Amino acid sequence: MTIEILHSAKWLVLKREGKWEYVSRVNERGAAFILAVTDAQEIVLVEQYRTAVHANAIELPAGIIGDEAGFEDEAREAAALRELEEETGFRGAHAECVLTGPVAAGLCSERFFLFRATGLTRIHAGGGVEGENITVHVVPLATVREWLEARAAEGKLIDARIHSGLWYAQAR
Repeated sequence: MTIEILHSAKWLVLKREGKWEYVSRVNERGAAFILAVTDAQEIVLVEQYRTAVHANAIELPAGIIGDEAGFEDEAREAAALRELEEETGFRGAHAECVLTGPVAAGLCSERFFLFRATGLTRIHAGGGVEGENITVHVVPLATVREWLEARAAEGKLIDARIHSGLWYAQAR
């Protein structure tokens, strides 16, 4: 079937294939989401304003694989560890992919890769790279569900992938 390009922008391409319209990212190889749990049994989460939903979202640390100059051929595991360190200030010794799937199969072609990062060491406060305004939250696993409910009650959006990460954190 023919793919028609409806619009192309700096980061996204709108496509039509048959009757279906969807988006693809330019120069991407997926998105890395990172489950990072400290030795003290705390999950590392990030919060940032997301323009598309006009709200702050609580999320797993994450980033697009292969979209930055100089990192086009970076291994997925390396991208996950780099994004974890940039966003949260935690350096991981190892990253293992525990789950992969579509980000939003009815909307975009992007796939996600959920990595479990181990051997964490805090080396700086985090916050992301220039242009990002990320708040880092380190939350005890024992109380994270209540913490997430309280953030939702404040009007913050909770990314559903956190719950997948929590399942893997508890399943070990």
